[in-house]
Amino acid sequence: MTTDIRLAFAHPEERAAASAGAAPRDRISLRDHVVEVDIGAFQQERGHRQRVRFNVVVEVGPAPQPLNDDVDRILSYDRITEAIAAELAAERLNLLETLAERVADRVLAEPQAMRAFVRIEKLDIGPYALGVEIVRSRAEVPLRVLGQDGQEAAVHPLVVHLDNAAIEAPGLAERLDRLQAQGLPVILTVGLPDGPRPETGHRPTQRRVDLLAIEQNAWVLAARDARCVVVATRTEIDWAVKRGQMVVWAPSKLVLDAVDGPQSRDPVALALWLAELMAAERLVVHGDVALPPGSRVRVERAGAAA
Repeated sequence: MTTDIRLAFAHPEERAAASAGAAPRDRISLRDHVVEVDIGAFQQERGHRQRVRFNVVVEVGPAPQPLNDDVDRILSYDRITEAIAAELAAERLNLLETLAERVADRVLAEPQAMRAFVRIEKLDIGPYALGVEIVRSRAEVPLRVLGQDGQEAAVHPLVVHLDNAAIEAPGLAERLDRLQAQGLPVILTVGLPDGPRPETGHRPTQRRVDLLAIEQNAWVLAARDARCVVVATRTEIDWAVKRGQMVVWAPSKLVLDAVDGPQSRDPVALALWLAELMAAERLVVHGDVALPPGSRVRVERAGAAA
């Protein structure tokens, strides 16, 4: 069994460890918490309580020091069980996916919680367990700027992923005009350039090679339109977003410096990570690529004219 397949069925605690960043966080876990609940989309499930099993792992930020053996200074396990109980009591749900999202959101509202793995399984459907598992990170706080009325307002940029065909298309300038006409700051992302690139045979170094190749493609886009200014740091991105400008993202620095940076080298997955980091209004994807599921940011495929 390959590592990826094994991890797909591993306990959330093992999955959390495998996807930890360069500076792994502490984790607390709730294992095999079984509750009887009325849930399900099918008619035969309505009005009948069934056993549902919860496994939850929460990554937490550093605890204040000294702890002094004081439970009020840590994220208590009770907060996880209370989050489950509160969501089960709120209303009857059809989908485990909805319940998992709501439990994760409630857990991540705790100040110490940074990332949550939630696995929920139905135990009484058959001689097996049927379930879902999600991983969610703390929602990013959007940038805020002063409006004309002197009041602060949140800024949610538009993140747009361009494939190579869009970069090379004769109508690139008109496409960028349409994006700017939407009245939002625009962060452009690109994928890998066409053609061969070095293959190291070593995952960590290959990741750096691929990130640098994406940055080369960003500079190709920059050469095609003066509005496409290449930026690498969060400070540069924030500065442009606050001023409603258009930029192209060079991903290496942000991705490699981030504690919770994406492990995937897939350019669209990187674009989604950036969209979530920036609390984007949405991510628009150009090209015949798979759209990533399970995002906190709306993801859509660009139309022919977009």
